[in-house]
Amino acid sequence: MRTHLLRAARPGGRRSMSTVPLMINNKDVITTTTAPTISPLTNKPVWSFSSASDAHVEEAVQSCQAAFPAWSKTKASHRRDLLLSCADIVARRKTELGGYMHHEIGADEGYQDFILGLTIDGFRDTAGRIAAAVTGTVPESNLPGMRAMVLKRPYGVNVGIAPWNAPYHLGLRSVLFAIAAGNTAILKGSEFTPRCYHAIADIFREAGLPDGVLNLILHAPQDGPRVIDKLVTHEHVKKINFTGSTRVGSIIAMKAGEHLKPVLMELGGKASAVVLEDADLEKAALQCALGAFLNAGQICMSTERVLVHESIAADFEKVLAATIKNVFGTPETTPVLVSASSAYRNRDLVGDAVSKGARPFDILSDVPAGQVETRMQPIVLQGVREDMDLYQTESFGPSTSLFTFKTDAEAISLANNTAYGLSAAVFTKDLNRAFKVAEELESGAVHINSMTVHDEYTLPHGGVKKSGFGRFNGSQGMDEFLYYKTVTWQE
Repeated sequence: MRTHLLRAARPGGRRSMSTVPLMINNKDVITTTTAPTISPLTNKPVWSFSSASDAHVEEAVQSCQAAFPAWSKTKASHRRDLLLSCADIVARRKTELGGYMHHEIGADEGYQDFILGLTIDGFRDTAGRIAAAVTGTVPESNLPGMRAMVLKRPYGVNVGIAPWNAPYHLGLRSVLFAIAAGNTAILKGSEFTPRCYHAIADIFREAGLPDGVLNLILHAPQDGPRVIDKLVTHEHVKKINFTGSTRVGSIIAMKAGEHLKPVLMELGGKASAVVLEDADLEKAALQCALGAFLNAGQICMSTERVLVHESIAADFEKVLAATIKNVFGTPETTPVLVSASSAYRNRDLVGDAVSKGARPFDILSDVPAGQVETRMQPIVLQGVREDMDLYQTESFGPSTSLFTFKTDAEAISLANNTAYGLSAAVFTKDLNRAFKVAEELESGAVHINSMTVHDEYTLPHGGVKKSGFGRFNGSQGMDEFLYYKTVTWQE
């Protein structure tokens, strides 16, 4: 039952202590101020990265503004071919790019392949959508002698702010649709994955993207509020997208709102997996385990709650425990969190729940977790209540809570009892029943008989409630980065 998603990391990637540069006008920029990148594998610096000043941010925005008129007028076929070249470059540099993920976030080979596969598919899928996405319409006017057409036009300079946990996929996504639609873009990378983010910009550069169409900004952690404020409030920036925590997303949305700028937000989650009494227990257990603990649970769609019908709860618990031990039951497969502080935070959440009466499964007590404090064994808790911090808090770590229910209505009520609504799952052999449950779940996506972690470029992706608004991916994702312009003329 051991899944292909959890293989030991392959060697690869240029593990150098050199400084990761910014990229402005397709030129690498090493700054006088730098910050270290700490590898979770060793809890030691692996390299450093450049930290942008206000002058660098200004230069990046002005560069994008200058490049926009020419880029916005390029043909859809030209942009299509450039993205297809990017996909080929990623495929060719796959080992190198995977190595960066390994050192910066501890990603094993399976997770590297998963994210890089999404990246390649993203370039290719989006390339094929450009021509249709930018095509306008010629609707009929109701007025005598009046003709009309509706054009679709790019906004101008976009800012993409993306997280570290799936750097090539989420980082690329934050600028891919904007660039494909004829916008220029600034990619603000994470301090945890600067070399991965530099690689994204470098792939576009290698493919021949003109100067100024994409610029990369990195910054030291303490400079985040200053840099984001300057980017969001700059007069030339026309739209912002953010993927990350609900707390930070609300701050960015408020700042953008002050300046009447549109935003696209993909924020936190507290995904539930509902296991009905006729479910295939082995399939459900494997998908719940992967959904909860893939990338140490550091995915916004991670399965944070498993809701099981009480009639099968005892049997499911045994299968789930055996599955977790089989997939994550060695020191090498023990989840690695991105930082020691993240591991401490997760242990505190679990500790608070246990101190108030929650009961952890005894699954891996005989397996050494490893010497690095960023490693944390998967934890399944029973008896989690609303007075425990873990009940409503997105843990973003390798823990999940197990609940039981008697009726579908009870399961739906429990799953919806959260401020989030990004992803969910339902396990059953009755497709009609699955669709009825899915319809009632307050979630941007519901996956039947597969894990809550699911994201592909053919399908719109985003949340409801405090999980955000707007959609990436698919035709909807392209539309997010174009505005409609109505032109009329009188005969």
